[in-house]
Amino acid sequence: QVPLVESGGGLVQAGGSLRLSCAPFGGLTFSKYLMGWFRQAPGKEREFVAAIVRSDGATAYADSVKGRFTISRDNAKNTVYLQMISLKPEDTAVYYCAAALRVEIIVIPAQYNYWGQGTQVTVSS
Repeated sequence: QVPLVESGGGLVQAGGSLRLSCAPFGGLTFSKYLMGWFRQAPGKEREFVAAIVRSDGATAYADSVKGRFTISRDNAKNTVYLQMISLKPEDTAVYYCAAALRVEIIVIPAQYNYWGQGTQVTVSS
């Protein structure tokens, strides 16, 4: 079983909104982990989207999503969210949730310890 499970993907028209959720399947102490969202479009490398630290909620975003995407977490519910508004066709990708046993923000996929299987987001023009 993968340690993380994403949900909330789907098909939306340009300008629309979606909210992705990610929760640990089990055995992962959620509050100890930096949580990140990445995405991968066909033929492209996996890229950083957003991350949120485990404690004070400090966040970081890719320039391409700043002002449109918001990452948040609810440690009581063991869930991290990615609220996406003003979606564009270029946001189309498989979105992955990831966890890293780190204190600081990191943006390199290889430095994350656990991954989900991904959820497809498709934005039509």
